[in-house]
Amino acid sequence: MKRPLYGWLVSEAISLTGTRISMVALPWFVLTTTGSATKTGLVALAELLPLVVLKVLGGPVIDRVGARRVAITCDLLSVLAVGTIPLLHEAGWLPFPVFLLLVAVAGGLRGPGDAAKAALTPALVAEAGVPMERATGLHSTVERTASLLGAAAAGGLVALIGAADALVVDAASFGVSAAVLGWATARMSLRGTAPDRAPDRAPDRAPDGAPDGASYGRQLREGWTFLRGDRILLGIAVMVSLTNLIDLAYTAVFVPVWAEAETGSATTVGLVFATFGGAAAVGAVCASAWADRLPRYRTYLIAFLVCGAPRYVAFALDLPLWVILGVCAAGGFASGFLNPILGAVIFERIPEALMGRVTSLSTAMCFALMPFGGILGGLLVAGLGLAPAMLAAGAAYLVVTMLPAVDRHWREIDRRPEPVLVSA
Repeated sequence: MKRPLYGWLVSEAISLTGTRISMVALPWFVLTTTGSATKTGLVALAELLPLVVLKVLGGPVIDRVGARRVAITCDLLSVLAVGTIPLLHEAGWLPFPVFLLLVAVAGGLRGPGDAAKAALTPALVAEAGVPMERATGLHSTVERTASLLGAAAAGGLVALIGAADALVVDAASFGVSAAVLGWATARMSLRGTAPDRAPDRAPDRAPDGAPDGASYGRQLREGWTFLRGDRILLGIAVMVSLTNLIDLAYTAVFVPVWAEAETGSATTVGLVFATFGGAAAVGAVCASAWADRLPRYRTYLIAFLVCGAPRYVAFALDLPLWVILGVCAAGGFASGFLNPILGAVIFERIPEALMGRVTSLSTAMCFALMPFGGILGGLLVAGLGLAPAMLAAGAAYLVVTMLPAVDRHWREIDRRPEPVLVSA
């Protein structure tokens, strides 16, 4: 039955679009109401830090309570957290500390909420009877398309109704997302539907699906022990964490500084990001159709060779804009194949009993260095200049992503589990 899978994708599209709106509306709201860049930076920290921490801490709760319940509950609570901001603003009762607290609560809810939605993936795939790469490819397509549409919608909404009222749309998106997910998965059994992966490493489970007699701390340690003991999963988490750090320097500092010097227009920044993002969405669509038949290891290496260092080199060499956009388009298309492949590998290697904990920990690791990306970019540009900073970042990107080429263990990602037959 494919309704749960497609309902989950629709729910994610709605939620992610709303989140992208808030990514534009929140900093703009702070800038227009306080005029302080420092306070704007505090808002980003207030949102991201609880998100990462609660991603880690929420894993045992997801495994014990159930991913579906956690995902829907977090979305419903997010309606209140985000919706309270414009309500208090209109009433004149929104001092900055209260605003920071609400942003922190919203970010904290996104941590376990996003992790729970990810933890649903294996069960949804087993229920639908489709290849894992097809589901992760479709999700990557949804994510990248939502980023484009959400950013575009945010600009129009902020201009039309103001940043505070644009947050009402974000709050409503969480409510609709919860309703769609609840409806789509209402008749689905979410326990025992995923293939049994690595049973010798999974803990004993009580009849309710929770680890038998395990304390919260023990459950958390079990997740970390499994992640640390799987060389591929840990390698993916470390690699993505480092590339996210470099990419944040690229998006937050390198490209804006280059655009200001070359054209003096923020439109150029949008054009660069839209070109890469649009091509990535097309690549993800292709990955959803082809990735289950492609060799994962070779595709990983080729995709990162195309989407990583070439962008940085093109900017550093100050090539014409049309060449830079072409490099970004090629890189974006190649990057569209990465999340479907890496996502499939991650979900296939984690036992069902540990799904919430390990996915929460691994995604938290992926996010952990992102708050420092802007600082890194600023220090590199100030210390080296833009072109050398770009080249240094590109070289680091190449090294980080090509380490699997000299590590034979990474060839394991080509192993696919046997198809699981689901009875009607």
